[in-house]
Amino acid sequence: MRRACIDIGSNTTRLLVADCEGYSLRECRQERVFTLIGRSLDPSGAIPEEKLSEVVETVAAQLAVARELGVAHVRCVATAGIRRAANGAALAGLIQAACDGLELEILTGAEEARLAFVGAAWGVGAGDESGLGVVDAGGGSSELVVGDAPGAVRWWVSLPLGSGDITAHWLASDPPTPEQVERARQHAHEVLADVPPPPQVNRLVAVGGSATSLRLLAGPVLDLDVLDHMLGVVQRLSALDFARKFGIDVKRARLLAGGLVILRAVSERFAMPLEIGRGGLREGLLLECDHQ
Repeated sequence: MRRACIDIGSNTTRLLVADCEGYSLRECRQERVFTLIGRSLDPSGAIPEEKLSEVVETVAAQLAVARELGVAHVRCVATAGIRRAANGAALAGLIQAACDGLELEILTGAEEARLAFVGAAWGVGAGDESGLGVVDAGGGSSELVVGDAPGAVRWWVSLPLGSGDITAHWLASDPPTPEQVERARQHAHEVLADVPPPPQVNRLVAVGGSATSLRLLAGPVLDLDVLDHMLGVVQRLSALDFARKFGIDVKRARLLAGGLVILRAVSERFAMPLEIGRGGLREGLLLECDHQ
């Protein structure tokens, strides 16, 4: 059955359309728009009117694409950027009014962690593996999850660590200075120091926009040496120069140092290299639709 989901994140709004059968997904279409909601919050913590309108227009366009591809029911969700916004419910109402009754689900941290785990397990072909660890490094939060594939979560935590937030608060320069990167790394370590010890992990998988970009730039496995090398590269090039050299979106290039800081801190915390996954929250949403 053909299914679709729209994922409104802190950095991006994404569409995934796929043909689903059991635990099999075949991608038909993906779209991504950098809506950068997490950076837009005003001093009261609300999403500005112009940003609300931009996101609603983006969702309406992605919904139209899904329906053109024959999808009858589209699931629309939002994560940390909307979860913490003072007017997240207003966005839900605007989407419902403008998008023919489309309902926006604002995911809890627990729901986000579970869906990322299911999608990551599928994306690495984990089967019924036990001790699978997943880090979903997003724009406004990062979820750490440990469980048994394909979907039995045994431990999870949602952290206030996101590539968008780290970029905005700690990495003001373009490119970021070594001093800024070091302060960001110290912040990430302080946040992770408060995390209780996770269960035993036999395999650690990274998903999210930064991880996906790093697959193209650094290969499918990120150990500390690779992560340190990439952190060095992003400190030598502006986002525009980095994007031109490596063929990625300039907005993703600007966020990449923040993503690298998070992924390095997690890899160090677990004392394991990161395997970059091919599935995450959106794949988890579509697989869950097939098993509800």
